[in-house]
Amino acid sequence: MPTLIVKTNASIAPDTVEPMIKRVSARVAELLGKPERYVMVILEPTPTMCFGGDTSPLAFLELKSLGLPEDRTPELSAALCSLLQDTLGIAPDRVYIEFASPPRHLFGFDSRTF
Repeated sequence: MPTLIVKTNASIAPDTVEPMIKRVSARVAELLGKPERYVMVILEPTPTMCFGGDTSPLAFLELKSLGLPEDRTPELSAALCSLLQDTLGIAPDRVYIEFASPPRHLFGFDSRTF
């Protein structure tokens, strides 16, 4: 059930969106050691964003996963920032990431909870 939501004001060419989110999906599955068939990636182009008084490209990410290992968040942060820099050209110091590990009973899928 890993879910990555990417909100960004970076310009994204329409023909690059699908390959980019597929690359991100595969990388999230790899990083978390989870089957990609359960990974969801949501890209939310959000043109009106400001960080530190500056509107140059930035992103806010939310990574949620059952059993997200808290001791690995520095590694996950570095990997996700690197991925955004490679795919969208966003500098790591222009990215905030919120990590969350919801309780299994509070995450639903396929008409049931985990």
